Amino acid sequence: MQVILLKDVDKVGLRGDVVDVARGYARNYLLPRKLAEAASPGRLEELRRRDEIRARQEARTHDEAQQIASRLEQTVIRFDVKAGPTGSLFGSVTATDVADRLWADHKIRVDRRKIELGDPVKRVGRYEVPVEVFTDVSAPVRLEVVPEGGDLAQMEELQAAAEAEEAAAAAEAAAAAEAQATAEAEAIEIVEAAEAAEAAEGEGEVEAADGEAEPAELEPAAEPEEQAPEAEPVGAPDSEPER
Repeated sequence: MQVILLKDVDKVGLRGDVVDVARGYARNYLLPRKLAEAASPGRLEELRRRDEIRARQEARTHDEAQQIASRLEQTVIRFDVKAGPTGSLFGSVTATDVADRLWADHKIRVDRRKIELGDPVKRVGRYEVPVEVFTDVSAPVRLEVVPEGGDLAQMEELQAAAEAEEAAAAAEAAAAAEAQATAEAEAIEIVEAAEAAEAAEGEGEVEAADGEAEPAELEPAAEPEEQAPEAEPVGAPDSEPER
């Protein structure tokens, strides 16, 4: 289903974008929460005309871009937002918010897609955001995200304390992981040493068994020699019978 985003939606698009989403996601989430509207032909034509007007307001030459970049370098945009006691915002500041404020407060028109904010701002503090004004022309714009009715300096102290606490927790976790890795490595070495000793002992037993003298084989008894048959005695010739 094709819809027009009315607000920036994380991982979906920026306000004013025409996107295709699942019908169920649109009907059950985006439309009821007023985050988007159906992309009718009439609304699409309005968006096209609006984009044309905005394009004419952006820098069209390198010289114009240089002039806008000089103004951006001197620009500070302040956002008064709702925040918790540790400086976390209840909402966020997005590239679309920055583009809108640049136009509303300073009459500087830049494409929100060229504001290199990265992830939306979700903590109070001071930020410097690069803006691509034209090809090979960019400039930083400074943001001050301040809690409503609060003091930025005080909130920055709280933010620094929270970040220090997070860093200490991360360092402790890293030390614990390193200790566990060391213990596992030592256990592996012990097991390998035991296996090596067992293997060496087995080889020694085999060598000892091979070194034992084997019993001499008994030679078979000599068979008795065959005796030659006795020669008949040479006697006198048989006497002739008497006559």
